[in-house]
Amino acid sequence: MRSRSDRIRHALSFELLGLALVTPLGAWAFDRDMHEIGLVALVCATVATGWNYLYNLIFDLWMTRRYGHTQKSVGLRVIHAGLFELGLLLALAPYIAWELGVSLGHALVMDMGFAGFYLVYAFVFNWLYDLVFPIPRSRAEARG
Repeated sequence: MRSRSDRIRHALSFELLGLALVTPLGAWAFDRDMHEIGLVALVCATVATGWNYLYNLIFDLWMTRRYGHTQKSVGLRVIHAGLFELGLLLALAPYIAWELGVSLGHALVMDMGFAGFYLVYAFVFNWLYDLVFPIPRSRAEARG
């Protein structure tokens, strides 16, 4: 299982890189000023950072109890990323509607656009992160 410092590095690097990518893409896609999308993206990234830490901790604890390890298959990575984004989608759409002065339906569409980006981004980022920073083997795995 990952250490606390590794989880913090993971969450922060995920959000900072995501923010650098999604702000200009969101401004272009939704025909909004960079500062508007930047503010929304920053608040959403801050919420997502806390959710990222908590969600990955819970998911790893579940995997450890269920499978005895935290190594994710491709299928499990798809489920992992999808559930993460679904939680954010439900939490962030009302904020986006309020901040940008759009209807909840419009905000939901915008949030789904962000979620679509982050769904692919989360899958690729987490896979590459695991390659660059491999999950330490547990003592039981090392002996067996």
